[in-house]
Amino acid sequence: MASSGAESADVRNYTSILAEQAVFTDTFGLLLLAKIFLFGAPAAIIAHQIWEYLCVNFWFLYYIIEGSVKALLPWGVLPRKSVKGKVVLITGTGSGLGRLFAIEFGKLGARVVCWDVNEKLNQETLSILKKDGVDAYAYTVDVSKRALIYEAADRVKAEVGDVDILFNNAGIVSGKKLFENSDEMMELTMAVNTTALFFTTKAFLPKMLERNSGHVVTLASMAGKSGTAGLVDYCASKFGAVGFNESLRAEMVALGKDVHVTTICPYYINTGMFDGVKTHSPTMLPILEPSFVVEKSVEAILTNQEELILPKFAYSLNAFVGMLPIKATQVVATYLGVNRTMDHFVGKAKTN
Repeated sequence: MASSGAESADVRNYTSILAEQAVFTDTFGLLLLAKIFLFGAPAAIIAHQIWEYLCVNFWFLYYIIEGSVKALLPWGVLPRKSVKGKVVLITGTGSGLGRLFAIEFGKLGARVVCWDVNEKLNQETLSILKKDGVDAYAYTVDVSKRALIYEAADRVKAEVGDVDILFNNAGIVSGKKLFENSDEMMELTMAVNTTALFFTTKAFLPKMLERNSGHVVTLASMAGKSGTAGLVDYCASKFGAVGFNESLRAEMVALGKDVHVTTICPYYINTGMFDGVKTHSPTMLPILEPSFVVEKSVEAILTNQEELILPKFAYSLNAFVGMLPIKATQVVATYLGVNRTMDHFVGKAKTN
């Protein structure tokens, strides 16, 4: 009788654990409960562990195969979601990639919201979009200031509506070595490239969660995957951006929400922001053209790709960084000339 009582207690305890884990909500949870009462807790626990092991292995292999197939497919083959009539908010639209992204999403029929600290340049972007018949809006926003982000977000929600795709594109770079850089510039780099992501996302994500639909995109960098000489503050900020997106994606998975998170990590881009930068391995690590980056990034967003690294050779580098000893990766970086790319950096001229 004592044994029977102990077994009953085990059943009750395990039932309580199952309730906490909410396994009642799926078919296997119901089957497991049946096994508990028919065969007792120990047999049910073993069956549950075996089932979990099989499920983990199945999905592990499935996603490896799926990812490999997608990686080998030519660009443009995967089905794309429509953004027609959707509200796409892009930060840093005054020039460069931000302007090109705004134009591209406008072509796709999206309602485009442009944020930039430079009112004049942002209005130029707005004029281009309006001329093409795009339903577009422009707001002057300094994303290094939390209060200004929230203020502009409230205006967007009141004047345009809920945001469907938030594209954190705004970014700055000093291009100076650590001891040559001012404290103020390093703080500003972190504020624009990293901290702003917290507040733009907090402003627009709640409605996405409520609707169980939405997309958060962050333009990070390969500098967020591997440190580079002459870019200490920039790399730190982009590592933060990559970490932010990875953690945000994990939160969406944990919540069971259908809100997508895409991280874009390109190598140097020929936009003027990195004027003077030189690649010492042009075949494997070329300076990327803006049109190429925009095309591939939009493709990644429309196919809900979790991460995009450009060029494709950089996927291999990223994999090696995670497996090789640090000194070995430094040898590869030296061979590819990565730590000499910033030697003649000039950067983008300031525009009033």
